[in-house]
Amino acid sequence: MGTSTARARVIGIGNLLLGDEGVGVHVARFLADHPRRPGDVDVVDGGTGGFGLLAMMQGCGNLILVDATIDGRPPGTVRRIRPRYSRDFPPSLAAHDIGLKDLLDAFYLLGEVPDVVLYAVSIGGIQPMRTDLSPDVAVRVPDIAARILVDLGWRQPRPVTS
Repeated sequence: MGTSTARARVIGIGNLLLGDEGVGVHVARFLADHPRRPGDVDVVDGGTGGFGLLAMMQGCGNLILVDATIDGRPPGTVRRIRPRYSRDFPPSLAAHDIGLKDLLDAFYLLGEVPDVVLYAVSIGGIQPMRTDLSPDVAVRVPDIAARILVDLGWRQPRPVTS
């Protein structure tokens, strides 16, 4: 985690040992190394979540979360959601210590009300003992990072036409 003066924090959630379930961490790592990432934005590998993420979620105005979901949509489908209540979440966010729904409910109970955006990435299922992403999900990582950069205020330059 970066400094407490971050105007935004991106947290990628997932287990890297379960294939596509680790997509949030893959996105966070890609974004952390991105040359266009604003300096006042923290990017965090949130691992498998749990209540330890509460401290990471506090103290920023904008919170962007990336997590896998098993929702019956084609693998690699990306939805941008602005969750406020448990019912706003996809039906099944991946397998972590505690659910992301529960974590955000606890976060809101603590009085924290930042602007929250969730990128839910559909996966086909849990792939035990596989550290890489399937092609359908891996191809989406740069796109998700670009969408997050736009959320953070970066506008891709228009191509120069001759």
